[in-house]
This record gives sequence, C-alpha cells and structure tokens, in this order.
Amino acid sequence: MSFAVSSLNFSNAREVLKEGLEAIARGELECDLGNLVQVDSTSVAVLLAWQRAALENHASLRFLRTPESLVSLATLYGVNDLLALS
Repeated sequence: MSFAVSSLNFSNAREVLKEGLEAIARGELECDLGNLVQVDSTSVAVLLAWQRAALENHASLRFLRTPESLVSLATLYGVNDLLALS
C-alpha cells in the first residue's frame, strides 16, 4: 500500500488508519511511507495499529522508505523493533 498523504498526524490519523486497515484486510502487507514529510507521535500509534491488525491475520507488515523522523520517534518510544523499522 502506498499513501499519497505527505503528513500523518493527529488531524488525519483516523482517516489514514482506516485506509491502512482496509488495505491490510485485502492482504496488502507492504506499506510505502516514502511520501511522508510530517509525522508526530500519532504516526507511531497508527503504524502499531496496522502491525497489530496484520499480526491478528498471522502476517507481518513491512514498512518501506520510512522517513528518518518516523524512525527516530519509534526509537524514542521504544517500539522500533516491534515495527521493524530501519
């Protein structure tokens, strides 16, 4: 799945979360985050929810082209390993 949005934050998290969950339900297990420029702690929560949804379906979500700012936030919150971000 790929997202056209350039920001994932409090203002659009609910919509982006829903879009991602629908993609995961269709069996999409790669998420291209390369368009993201603006992120906040809400972004980490959305990624965790997506990963949890994938795991509930006995699958693992793979994040591609993750912005460094999002990797830094995930590392700060201690969830980088859970999300397998690099």
